[in-house]
Amino acid sequence: MAGSTQRGKTRTVRGGTASARRAARVVSLTHPLHGAIPVWPGDPYPSIEPVASYAANGFLLQRITLGEHSGTHLVAPRAYNAHGASVDELPAPMLILPALLIDKSRAARLNVDYLLARQDVLAWERRHGRVHPGGLVLLRTGWDARWPEPDRFLNQDDAGRMHFPGFSREAVECLVDERAVAGLGIDTHGIDGGLDASFAASRKALDRPRVVLENLANLGRLPARGALVFVGVLPIVGGSGSPAAVLALIP
Repeated sequence: MAGSTQRGKTRTVRGGTASARRAARVVSLTHPLHGAIPVWPGDPYPSIEPVASYAANGFLLQRITLGEHSGTHLVAPRAYNAHGASVDELPAPMLILPALLIDKSRAARLNVDYLLARQDVLAWERRHGRVHPGGLVLLRTGWDARWPEPDRFLNQDDAGRMHFPGFSREAVECLVDERAVAGLGIDTHGIDGGLDASFAASRKALDRPRVVLENLANLGRLPARGALVFVGVLPIVGGSGSPAAVLALIP
């Protein structure tokens, strides 16, 4: 039987023989798509409109228009480098990754401009063990609780500057250069803090084939170690990214 966790409900996946029975939880890390989700300033809002209807055609078909970085999404290296890998060029193994969760939701509540520092990574390792190569490091800030209120999610001040937490470039350098992780993810609209218009963390993270996941949901349901994350993307030829359906399997 397949199982899922969505909208706060959990079902258990069970399978195998009587002598070898396994159980796991499946958690959706994806926000539903609709026309009023938070979007980056200047990006198009998703549009979902009927093309065929039950009454006229006997079936339903809808046209979807949206940006590559709409909703929960993957950012590919092509976003910051014309010669970087596009989303269709990412190898399939890069879309199934063991996840490590760094929970800094309390720090983000106290400081909306909080940036994960290298020392925070080292402190996490002292408690949970070394970050392993090839993993996906997820930063939980608790920002997904703001998703239903786009103004609070983007958190722009009177000058139009956004205030939300993220990774510092130094933390990214530690994770990609010293720990050789395969990707980073966060529950805000970018792994860079909202005030960083240079996208320093993203540029460093995507200086070679890696994945960046943004606008994730339900990170609070994951353990510090042990989850396996599956990323479903549209293989857009030449794409800088893609809306994503992200699932976590927790043994």
